[in-house]
Amino acid sequence: MKLVWSPESASKAYIDTVKSCGNFQESGVAELLSATAAGWNAKLIVEAWLYGGAIATSVGLSIAARHTGARHVCIVPDERSRAAYVKAMYESSMSAPEVVVGDAEEVMVGLVGVDFLLVDCKRKDFARVLRFARFSNKGAVLACKNAYQKSGSGTTSAGFRCHGVLERGTRVVRSVFLPVGQGLDITHVGSSSGRSENPKKSPSRWISHFDQRSGEEHVFRS
Repeated sequence: MKLVWSPESASKAYIDTVKSCGNFQESGVAELLSATAAGWNAKLIVEAWLYGGAIATSVGLSIAARHTGARHVCIVPDERSRAAYVKAMYESSMSAPEVVVGDAEEVMVGLVGVDFLLVDCKRKDFARVLRFARFSNKGAVLACKNAYQKSGSGTTSAGFRCHGVLERGTRVVRSVFLPVGQGLDITHVGSSSGRSENPKKSPSRWISHFDQRSGEEHVFRS
C-alpha cells in the first residue's frame, strides 16, 4: 500500500484553514500544510513545536486531522513549552491535540507509523526529530518550516533539505523547496519499511536532479 492523494480532502481542509487562520502570521504556510496533510489522508500527524513559535500551522494540522480522522500529536521539549502550546491553541479557539513532552529520540521512537511530520527548523533538535522518526509502511510526507539557513554573516543562504539527515535506507521519492514563509522543504518518503534491511550493506549513494522550472529536487538512491 501507499499514500493516495485526495483532492477533495485537500480542498476542504484548505478552505477551512483559510477561514480559521486568515489573521494569523504564517497563514499561507498553515493552509498549504493543512491541505497537504489532508490530501494525503494522513492518519498520524506529528509536529515538533518551538516555544514562542507561530500557532497557525498547528491550527491547520488540527483541521486536517479532523477531516481525515487522524491522531494529531505535538511534541515539545519541556513543560513550559507544553503549557504555552496548549494556551495558544485555546486562544485560537481550537482544542489542543495530544501533547508529548520529552527528548526527541525517546518521543519519536514511541510514535510508530507517522505519515505526516512537521518540524520547525528553529528547534535545536530538529534534525534528531527527523532522524528518529518511524514512518508508516505506506510512506510519509515530511515538512520542515523556517528552513532558510543563515550564514555566519547573518545573510540567508540555501535552505535546509530534509533528506540530508534521514536515517540511511530511507527511500526518498521526491523533494521540493518552496519560498513560502521562511522557507518550506517538503519531502515525500516512499512506501515500504523505509529502513535498510541489511545494516552491513555498503553505504548508499544519492543522486539528485534539480528541476529549475518546477523547483523540485528529485532524489534517487543507487
